[in-house]
Amino acid sequence: MTAEQRPQDPVDAIIEQWARVRPDLDTAGMEVFGRVFRLARAMGDRMEKEYAKYGISRGEFDVLATLRRSGEPYTLSPRRLSATLMLTTGGMTGRLDKLERAGLLHRSPDPHDRRGLRVTLTEAGLRLIDAAVGAGLAVQTEALSALGGERAGELAGLLRELLLATEK
Repeated sequence: MTAEQRPQDPVDAIIEQWARVRPDLDTAGMEVFGRVFRLARAMGDRMEKEYAKYGISRGEFDVLATLRRSGEPYTLSPRRLSATLMLTTGGMTGRLDKLERAGLLHRSPDPHDRRGLRVTLTEAGLRLIDAAVGAGLAVQTEALSALGGERAGELAGLLRELLLATEK
């Protein structure tokens, strides 16, 4: 398939505009990262809609999923949650307050640190996150079906390499 036959996306239009006004620019990075940013936004919106069906936002999903991934007893300190999710303690407190009011987690004193707290998934939280993660993965799988399994795996590998190279 030639470039003229290939379907065009919004990034192609931007690249063409730059080529007209600044043909000296190398826009290869823009072709990749423009698409990565747009894809992240589009999939983020889809994920937000899916999680809303469970009464949670993406940020709240992240808290519940982090607790779930930690394994039994599904307990972490607020500090560890904040560090894992790259949130300020203030931002974390707001999420924890909402999730605790919803009965999806509870906070209790840390038995090893009088000043510390522990955050634990409740049974309701465990059921909800297990359902929500499955639904979210289904949305992602559906999107990746446009590539097919082998090409999706290749893309994952390429993105891994790029991420490792940029996080040095």
